[in-house]
Amino acid sequence: MTIYGIPGCDSTKMALRWLKKNGLQFEFHNYKLSGISAARLQEWAEQVGWQSLLNRKSTTWRGLPIEQQAKANGKAGAIELMVKNTSLIKRPLIEHKGKIIVGLDTDLYNKKLL
Repeated sequence: MTIYGIPGCDSTKMALRWLKKNGLQFEFHNYKLSGISAARLQEWAEQVGWQSLLNRKSTTWRGLPIEQQAKANGKAGAIELMVKNTSLIKRPLIEHKGKIIVGLDTDLYNKKLL
């Protein structure tokens, strides 16, 4: 199991605490240090849709020029933006047995991870 996020993100911190509390083994992928590939985002988008991955509520999103935000009107443009600005990816994202869970949802974690 891999959890993707940014160490300073409150939702990521809560998810990490939940995983530890429940004794689950995981690897942490820090977007800021390790980035993310377009191919990986493409795989995830096939599962949940690119719209579910793009965090339009983030400070990073609000700070983008309108021209860059406009690029996210389609899958290819959104993925390109998320590769360049990993803070635009909703956090946390948990990858487990080939499936992903986007966002902090402990009820879903209980159903899918325990």
